[in-house]
Amino acid sequence: MTFQGSRAGMIAFALSLGVAASSTLSAAVNAGESDFSKGPLIKEYGPVTQVEGASALSADTQFKVAFDITRRSEKGAINRQFESAARFLNMHAAAGVKPGNISLAVVVHGPAVHDLTHAEFYDGDNANADLVKTLQNHGVTFYVCGQSAAFQDISAADLLPDVQLSVSAMTSHALLQQQGYTLNPF
Repeated sequence: MTFQGSRAGMIAFALSLGVAASSTLSAAVNAGESDFSKGPLIKEYGPVTQVEGASALSADTQFKVAFDITRRSEKGAINRQFESAARFLNMHAAAGVKPGNISLAVVVHGPAVHDLTHAEFYDGDNANADLVKTLQNHGVTFYVCGQSAAFQDISAADLLPDVQLSVSAMTSHALLQQQGYTLNPF
């Protein structure tokens, strides 16, 4: 089949390539909810799936990643952005990266600061408390923006155990960047 000289023919050819490529790609990466599982590192959170054909990662790969979180979860629900840190750990451990080579920091500001407060301040059980503790047990450090906390009348005493109160989220990110952390845009 040739499409030489005809604009409509070239468009049809380009579209046929796109359909063929799209069909091939969707078959290679199509995964349903049942294809996701928690672990191997964090068994309670962070479901991931294997991606066929993905570039291999060396076990010696080093990650130093900072997450920036502003969205608060619905009351009684875990913060999906916090769970992204568990997914990051699980997907890279499943890909063969040594867990000790992964350093994560979670910088929280804006309304999401409430998701790092203890039950008395939270006004009931904080569904994020167990997730945060689990992540901390895997070396994840949480930083709360002091400016956001002050604006919302949250003090260091209101925070979950081992959550660090910083001068600001900007301060935390600047210091983390000096330590070699990259910012995860998701």
